[in-house]
Amino acid sequence: MAQLNTKPNLTDPDGFYSELLLAHEGLSEDASTALNARLILILANHIGDREALGQALAAARASGSASDTGDAT
Repeated sequence: MAQLNTKPNLTDPDGFYSELLLAHEGLSEDASTALNARLILILANHIGDREALGQALAAARASGSASDTGDAT
């Protein structure tokens, strides 16, 4: 059984975050959303483990706030 690693694992998380923001610079909201979708699919292909990807989807969904769904509760 694959286990999703949710512990810090980047050698330079701040550098990656800066690079991610820079990649979105100057893009419209639609173009930014499309870039995120392409990045997700590229990384999912690199990971390749369907079970780990399912765990990642569940973790991302669970970590969202009520405002993400439009719920006021």
